[in-house]
Amino acid sequence: MSLFEDTYLTIETPAEGIFRDKGSKFIAYAYPFKDENKLKDIIAELKALHPKARHHCWAYRLSPDRTVFRVNDDGEPSGTAGRPILNALLSKDITNILVVVVRYFGGTLLGVPGLINAYKTATQEALANSIIVEKTVNDVYQIDFEYLAMNDVMRIIKDENITVLNQEFDNACTMTVEMRKMQVNSFVMKIEKVDGVRINYIRTL
Repeated sequence: MSLFEDTYLTIETPAEGIFRDKGSKFIAYAYPFKDENKLKDIIAELKALHPKARHHCWAYRLSPDRTVFRVNDDGEPSGTAGRPILNALLSKDITNILVVVVRYFGGTLLGVPGLINAYKTATQEALANSIIVEKTVNDVYQIDFEYLAMNDVMRIIKDENITVLNQEFDNACTMTVEMRKMQVNSFVMKIEKVDGVRINYIRTL
């Protein structure tokens, strides 16, 4: 048994959920999410879609590590929006996900418990409407080697059933490969035995 999990739950496609309370409407949008740089574009799209909404609160999780997240209350009282959204994600153990909850104010204050419940419930509705899938945690590595080592490298890649993302073959060859985290030790041990091969970690997907 591995010391770490190399699978996680996420959503396959975007989904929505709605919750209403005392005239206020909370619309939750859930997105598969791996790139923090896309956050601003998604928020901007939703603000354009809902220009009269009072708040656009959000939370996201990245990676199976439960400490990798960000939350934003967007003007709601601290801890009443982003954190309840995050807690709904944590309770379902879903990651690589962004949820933005758009709020239309109905004229009646809901109070702190009411807000916490509204943001949590809207998020839960979006998750209930989502297709949840299990994916593997994959690491990407770059392998550099001389052309003469090609056969040895390719044999190991085939034996270990490693995915090749791209490759450049010349006198000096470069390949970018992707593998499940639990395959890494075995693969690296074998590849490093081949003369003149260098392998470098790039990122985790």
